[in-house]
Amino acid sequence: MSNAGSTPGTAPGSAVFARLPDLREGLADLYRDLHTHPELSFAETRTAGLIAERLRALGLDVTTGVGRTGVVGVLANGDGPHVLLRADFDALPVTEQTGLPYASGTDGVMHACGHDMHVACLLGALDLLAGGRAYWTGTVTAVFQPAEETGAGARAMVDDGLFDRTGKPDVVLGQHVGPFPAGSLGCHAGPALAATDALKVTLHGKGAHGSRPEAAIDPVVMAASTVMRLQTVVSREIAGSDTAVVTVGVLNAGTTQNVIPDTAELKLNIRTYTEEVRKTVLAAVRRIIEGEAAAAGATRTPDIEPIETFAVLVNDDDAMDRTATAFREHFGTERVFDPGPATGSEDCGTFATASGAPICYWFFGGIDPDTFAKAEAAGTTARDIPSNHSPHFAPVVEPTLSTGVEAMTTAALTWLSPDPENRR
Repeated sequence: MSNAGSTPGTAPGSAVFARLPDLREGLADLYRDLHTHPELSFAETRTAGLIAERLRALGLDVTTGVGRTGVVGVLANGDGPHVLLRADFDALPVTEQTGLPYASGTDGVMHACGHDMHVACLLGALDLLAGGRAYWTGTVTAVFQPAEETGAGARAMVDDGLFDRTGKPDVVLGQHVGPFPAGSLGCHAGPALAATDALKVTLHGKGAHGSRPEAAIDPVVMAASTVMRLQTVVSREIAGSDTAVVTVGVLNAGTTQNVIPDTAELKLNIRTYTEEVRKTVLAAVRRIIEGEAAAAGATRTPDIEPIETFAVLVNDDDAMDRTATAFREHFGTERVFDPGPATGSEDCGTFATASGAPICYWFFGGIDPDTFAKAEAAGTTARDIPSNHSPHFAPVVEPTLSTGVEAMTTAALTWLSPDPENRR
């Protein structure tokens, strides 16, 4: 697959893509700049400023500070459908280990999920749409969202009056770069991304000297027993036909080797697709945590606090079919596949739920195709291909960037057509 990006197809509106070759270098520079300057959730002030500056240069009506650091640009072009295009732009508290010349310049912060790529792709699509007004009618609302990683950004923008400012869209379109071959697109109708429940658990014991465990109620042992018992929730309480993931990502206890502490802290991440399974898992998790504390002789019930919550993202069947059909026409059938549901989570669905519009959300690959093919042939993709949130995750600039720009533009044109015959 050529690093020059794909060749635009012959579907209606393809003339809009004529300027893409001229945009690639500038968009790549922007992507590398964003990657070097990552910002955490609700602290994306530099990123928001760059986005707003570019939107104004394209002639969009720009509003900043929506949901704290969110940016909204509106491109109105006569009567027609109203399409919301969304990109997120926060980074993660991860120390980058890619070794790239444009690696993060901020210690302990990295664009490990590809949100910098999302921004560059949406800005590229808006540039094409703004320069191709003769080929579509309607309104494009570009939503650049903060704090996706905490599950709070989309809700913050909605609660801050996003739809009072822009009106409600007819469809919500979004995309995410992932560990697939660059140049490919993954489209799955129905439940596409899982719900998340993140919990903070504080186990209360009784501290004592390390030499006198009989005088303590050891929260470290309590935590260890809890972690191991939690591994049985999915394997013994969830049917094989259902899906759930329970992960303990944090276990903190104590300050030195010869002191048994008073407390231990766990942080859990739970993924499910249905409300029934979600309730079953949450009830089992609570029962096990409280049961292990009781078995250890704890004199106080553990504290279980929610940290963040994401709803299931459910792609509308008709919206996905319509958009994926356009992708196959533009890119070729061989480049569009169904990845199945993913256990990752996303809050983009909040915009659809809050507005009552259908959502179509897809993935585009970011891994060098030859590298991916070799790992796939060896059966080592899980080991050798860095996934999102890895300190080694870094999409190849091309053809990832061009594919993301073309995909977002193609999806928008599918819903923004001046002629019903051209709506595919």
